[in-house]
Amino acid sequence: MINVELAQLLDRTGLTVLDHLELQVAIPVIDGLQAQGDLIIIPRALVPVVTEDSWARWSPVPRAGVELVRGANGANPHTLTADPGTCEWTIHVHEPLRLAIALIRNTAPVHLVHPEHGGTGIAPGEWVVRRQQERGTARFRSTSTLVCD
Repeated sequence: MINVELAQLLDRTGLTVLDHLELQVAIPVIDGLQAQGDLIIIPRALVPVVTEDSWARWSPVPRAGVELVRGANGANPHTLTADPGTCEWTIHVHEPLRLAIALIRNTAPVHLVHPEHGGTGIAPGEWVVRRQQERGTARFRSTSTLVCD
């Protein structure tokens, strides 16, 4: 698989990242479990409990991208980008833990872009996108919080 540089990906998509990131770095395409900030990308075969709802609609991912999740203060979106005709996604997912926010299926490498973290490449396949959850303990009950960076 051919890696692209972050600058090339930003030129193609119109997305931006913060100034502290190196733009000439090659973005690796990973065929396995990976994380970007508070999102975890998992091969779908590893989490068979995650299913698409019976009414699920799959939508194409455009080159300009789709926001999978946005940070708590309304900034720093995680944006999935793809070349036309290579990827589709749905948010109509069911998972007992309620951490899955989307399913992705792609026939070519796609990229996840974040202003603070830069980019990561996702190899062709089927993927579950999950949010990160932090567990805390109160004196008499357990608490959990979804992370938004």
